[in-house]
Amino acid sequence: MSHPHPELGPPPPLPAGGLRLVALGGLGEIGRNMTVFEHQGRLLVVDCGVLFPEQDQPGVDLILPDFTVIDGRLDLIEALVLTHAHEDHIGAVPYLLRQRPDIPLIGSRLTLALVASKLAEHRIQPVSIEVAAGSRQDSGPFGLEFLAVNHSIPDALAVAIRTAAGVVLHTGDFKMDQLPLDGRLTDLGGFARLGADGVDLLLADSTNAEVPGIVTSERAIGPVLAEVFAEAEQRIIVSCFASHVHRVQQVMDAAATHGRKVALVGRSMVRNMGVARDLGYLKVPSVTGGLLVDLHEAEEMPPDQIVLISTGSQGEPMSALSRMAGRDHPIRIAEGDTVILASSLVPGNEAAVSRIINELTRLGARVVHKGNALVHVSGHAPAGELLYVLNLVRPSNFIPVHGEWRHLKAHADLAALTGVPPKNIVIAEDGVVVDLVGGQISVTGLLPCGYIYVDGLSVGEVTEASLKDRLILGEEGFVSVVVVVDSTSGKLVAGPQILARGSGIDEAAFDDVRPLVEEALARAAADGITEVHQLRQLVRRAVGKWVNENYRRRPMIIPVVVEV
Repeated sequence: MSHPHPELGPPPPLPAGGLRLVALGGLGEIGRNMTVFEHQGRLLVVDCGVLFPEQDQPGVDLILPDFTVIDGRLDLIEALVLTHAHEDHIGAVPYLLRQRPDIPLIGSRLTLALVASKLAEHRIQPVSIEVAAGSRQDSGPFGLEFLAVNHSIPDALAVAIRTAAGVVLHTGDFKMDQLPLDGRLTDLGGFARLGADGVDLLLADSTNAEVPGIVTSERAIGPVLAEVFAEAEQRIIVSCFASHVHRVQQVMDAAATHGRKVALVGRSMVRNMGVARDLGYLKVPSVTGGLLVDLHEAEEMPPDQIVLISTGSQGEPMSALSRMAGRDHPIRIAEGDTVILASSLVPGNEAAVSRIINELTRLGARVVHKGNALVHVSGHAPAGELLYVLNLVRPSNFIPVHGEWRHLKAHADLAALTGVPPKNIVIAEDGVVVDLVGGQISVTGLLPCGYIYVDGLSVGEVTEASLKDRLILGEEGFVSVVVVVDSTSGKLVAGPQILARGSGIDEAAFDDVRPLVEEALARAAADGITEVHQLRQLVRRAVGKWVNENYRRRPMIIPVVVEV
C-alpha cells in the first residue's frame, strides 16, 4: 500500500493513453467530495461538495474544494457527474459554475432537481443531462454507465467510467439495504457483471469501513418511531437531514397513523421536500383536512396534535432546533415535548449536539437519539458489505475514498484481505495525483489543494492566518495601544492610550505598562528609529511581554502609531 509523502512534487506529463485522477476533497475528511479525471487532454469531474466548518474555524459558513488545479482548464471539462444530492457532494456546484456556467451536469432526476433549486438561489441556469440507473452516456473520451445504489437519499448512483486506459468504478456513497423503503436495491448484479468483464480501478465509499457486519434496514426505524409517537403526550419534534426523504416519509406515515398534523421547519427542509413531493419521491399520506400545515398553523394547534420535522440535527447554531433549544424560535419547547434526533453524528459535531440535548432536556423535553433508541441507521456500507463488493468486483487496483484517514486505512486493509495486491492499493489524500497506466496505478505527484473558505459573500478571502486571528480574539481578547509620535524625530507626543476587550485584564493595571512603552519609544527615538512599522513592533513587544509575564496570557496586541 502506498500513501503520499511530503517530498512529492508536481506530477510529470500524463503518458499517452493513461488516466490521471486527483481528489480535490473527500480524502482524509468527511465532506468536500470532488475528484477530477484526466484522459486524452479532457477532464471529467465526479461530485463537487462542501465541508462544514468545525469549532476552530469561527465565522466560516462553508469550505469548498480548491479549484486551483483546474484554473485555466475549465474549458477542458466534459461534464460534472453528480452521484447523489447530499451537500457534501453537490454543495460547491454553484461556486464551480460561477467560473463556467455551461459545464454539463449529469445526474439522476432527483439529484438534478435539488441542484437546480440550489442554483436558482445563485441565479444560475444549469445545463443538465438526466440519466437513470442502467443508462449509458458518452462524454468526450469518457464512456459512462450508471448503476443504482441504495443510500440515505433516493436516486443515488454509482458510475463506471470506461476509457482507453481501463475501466474505473466509482461507487459514490452506498449501502446494501435489502429491504429499502423505495424497493431500489444496490445493483450488485451490475457490479458483478463489471467485475467479470474486468475493473481496472475501484473507488469505494469508506465511511463505515471500521464498522463490522451489515447495515440495519431503514424499515427497522418504523416500529421504533411508532412506539415513540404512541408514548408522546405533547408536541413531537423530529430533527433530521433536509435531504433524507425516506426518514421524512416514515415520520409522516407515523404522524398520519397517530392523528397528528405535520409542519416542515427550516428553509432547506421545505425546499427539498417540496421538490421530492413534486417528483413523486415523497408521498404525503392522505388524511382528512390534509396532513401538512404551515408553521403558523402549527403554533396555534394543541401540542398533542402536531409533529414538526426540522433541520438542526448536527447542532448548527442558526438551525431551527438550536434556536428552539435557545428559546429564540416561535416554537417554545415545553415540559412533556418529545424531540427525536433522527440522524447520524457527523464527526466534529459531538459537542454541539451534546449541548443541544442538554438544553432541550433542561427545558423539559424527552430527547430520543441514536444513543438510546433505533431512530437512525447509516447510509454507508459497513465492513461486511464492503468486503462483499470487493469480492464481486475483484478490481485490479483499489483506492478507498470518502472517509477520514482511519476509514481509508481500514478499507485498504479489507481490500488486501480479498486479494488485491498491496502494491495496487493506494491510500491517497487530497491533491495527490494517481495515474493508471498499463493497468497499474501509481502515485506520481502532488498538486496544491487547500481549503477555500466561504464567509458570507466572500469566497477565498478568509485565510488560515485570518482564522488564527479570530481564534486568538475569541479565546484571549485584544489589547489596543494608541501612541502619537513626531514624524521627524519619532519622539512620543501623546499617549499611550490603552484599551482592552475580552482579555480579562483590569484597565487600571495598564498604568504599569505605560512607562514601559514610553521607555521603548524613547530608546527608539534616541537610536534614530522613526519608521512606523518598526515602532509598532516595539510597542507590541513591550506590551506583549508585560502581559505574558504578569498574566500568562497571549491576547492580540494591536499597536496604532499616529504620526504628526
